[in-house]
Amino acid sequence: MWGAPAEPADSYYEVRPECTDVPETKFKIRPGKTLSVRKWQAAFDPDGQLDIGKTLGRIHRGGIHPTIRGEVWEFLLGCFDPRSTYEEREQLRQERREHYEKWKTVCREIFPVIGSGQFITAPVVTEDGQPIHDPLVLQEADNAAGASTESSEIVNDLFSKGPLDKRIINWLLLLHQIGLDVKRTDRSLVFYEKQENLAKLWDILCVYAWIDTDVGYCQGMSDLCSPMIILLENEADAFWCFERLMRRLRVNFRCTESSVGVESQLSHLAMVTQVIDPKLHQHLETLGGGDYLFAVRMLMVLFRREFSFCDSLYLWEMMWALEYDPDLFYLYEEPTLSLEESKMRSRSMRHYGKFERENMKIKSDEAPLPISVFLVASVLKEKSTKLLNEARGLDDVVKILNDITGSLDAKKACNEAIKLHKKYLKKVEEGKR
Repeated sequence: MWGAPAEPADSYYEVRPECTDVPETKFKIRPGKTLSVRKWQAAFDPDGQLDIGKTLGRIHRGGIHPTIRGEVWEFLLGCFDPRSTYEEREQLRQERREHYEKWKTVCREIFPVIGSGQFITAPVVTEDGQPIHDPLVLQEADNAAGASTESSEIVNDLFSKGPLDKRIINWLLLLHQIGLDVKRTDRSLVFYEKQENLAKLWDILCVYAWIDTDVGYCQGMSDLCSPMIILLENEADAFWCFERLMRRLRVNFRCTESSVGVESQLSHLAMVTQVIDPKLHQHLETLGGGDYLFAVRMLMVLFRREFSFCDSLYLWEMMWALEYDPDLFYLYEEPTLSLEESKMRSRSMRHYGKFERENMKIKSDEAPLPISVFLVASVLKEKSTKLLNEARGLDDVVKILNDITGSLDAKKACNEAIKLHKKYLKKVEEGKR
C-alpha cells in the first residue's frame, strides 16, 4: 500500500543472538518500490507467460520481497524462459529434479555419506588415491557420518573393487574441504544451526563438484550456493539455481598451472580504473598493486563479505535485473544456438536490463564486461581520495577496502556502477576517434 512504512527485512534471515558483529542490514521492503507478491503475480498472463519487462525496473528500484525471492531468481538466472507456460515450467522442473537425483545417486554409491543428512570435514583418501586409516581421522568421519554408517566401512568398500580412477580420487579429495567451508558459511544465521541445512549445502556442492570436472570445487562457491538453499526449499531446485549462477561465474574459478580464471576480470578492472581514474590506477601500480589482486574476493563471491547477508541478496538481484537478457534460458539450454538466432526470439528492448541495453549498443566482437567489474570500480572510485592520501603500501590498500564492510549501500553501488559503465564506454569510444 502506498504511504505504508518500510518494513525491515532482517526477520526473514534471522541472525543468532550471540553474533553481535554482523553488519547491519540496510535493505528495507518499501511499498511501491520493492517487487511485491501482487505485482509479481500480475506480470503473468493466464497461461503463465511472464512479462519480465514489468518487473526489472521495480527490482532495480527496490529489490524483491523475500517471500518470492527464490522464484524470481530462477527467472533472473535463466532457469526458465519468461515466455514459457506454467505447464512447461512444471514439466522442466520435474525433469531437472530427476536429473539431479540421478547425479546424487551416483555420488551416494561412491560415498554413502552423500544424502545421509550428515557431512565430513576430514579426508578419507590421500592424493595418490590411498585410503586413510588414521584412527583420529576416521573417528571424525564417523561422527559426521552418523551411527548408521562407519567411515572405515566406507573406505574399505571404496577400495574393495580395486584401484580408484582419477576422477573419483579427485572428487573424494574435495569432500572434506567442502565440509570445512560449509561449517564456516553464514554461520551467523539461525538457518544453519540445523544440521540438515548444512548437509543440504554440502550435498549440492559435492554433486556439482562431480559433474563439473573442470572446476570441481573452489573456496567461495559455498558463499554463492548458500542463499539458494535458504530461498528454495527443494534441494534440486536450489542446485539448478546455483548451477545457473555458476554458468556466469565459473570462469573465475577455473585454474590452470599458470593462471586463475578471475585474473581476466582483474585485468578488466585495471583497464576500467585506468580509463575512469588514471591517477588512482597509477598510484596502485606504484604500490605494486597493478594486478588488482586485492579485489579478488569482491569479484569471486560478489561482495558477500562486504555486505550483510540480506543486503548481498539485494545487491545480487539488482545486478541480475540490470544485466538481464531474456534469451539467457536458450543460451544455456541450446548452446549451439547463435547469438543472432537467439536475439530473434526477443521482441522488445524493455525485456532487457538497463545495463544490458547499454551493452547492446556497443559494436564490438568482444564480450561485454560484467557489471561486477564496474561495481568494484565504483568502490575504488569512492575510496579514491583515501587510497591516494593514506595508502603507502598494499597492506594499506587492503585495510582501507576491508573497512568498507557493512558501510556500503547496495543500491547506490549499483547506480554508481551504471554511471561508470556509461563514462567508460564514452571514453573508450572517444579514444577510437
